[in-house]
Amino acid sequence: MPILPREPDTFPEDLFEGHRLREQAEGRWWALYTLPRREKELMRRLRGMGIWHYCPLMCRKYQSPAGRARTVWVPLFPSYVFLLGTEMDRYQAMTTQCVSRTLDVPDPEELVHDLRQIRRLIASGLPLTPEARLDPGDRVRIRSGPLMGLEGVVIRRRGQDRLLVAVQFLQKGASVEIADFQLERID
Repeated sequence: MPILPREPDTFPEDLFEGHRLREQAEGRWWALYTLPRREKELMRRLRGMGIWHYCPLMCRKYQSPAGRARTVWVPLFPSYVFLLGTEMDRYQAMTTQCVSRTLDVPDPEELVHDLRQIRRLIASGLPLTPEARLDPGDRVRIRSGPLMGLEGVVIRRRGQDRLLVAVQFLQKGASVEIADFQLERID
């Protein structure tokens, strides 16, 4: 079976721009919990219906048993697709046979902030590590480099300092290796 090229993870492409979010003032955010390995199929169907959504995809590189280098794009948060729309959009998403259940987002501003940061982290091209559990630590902001201004929590994994950028609503996130001289503490 051939490996598919990267598909768009955001619809519309400028979903997180201020003017786009204002267009959907009557819309709400939902986290759609999909059936196993159905995230991309759901995104294709939502795109076809014109329903706004986001599912952060990250690059995974591996070597096939035949020795070929492979690159695939996998969901950063398996089984989750975020939908911005009306109750009718949510209902249409449920009719795709890809969604197990929907979760209301209690704080949409926090979710949008977290998803923007995750999007920026993915766009940096730095190697990411999905983090399924949040550990307590110091909140920091990056002072320099391509991720300047990004906020997160410092964690320690396998002897390395990493910056954890989280989606608080899901209690999941992604981390990237970071040097302590690039960080400033947030009070």
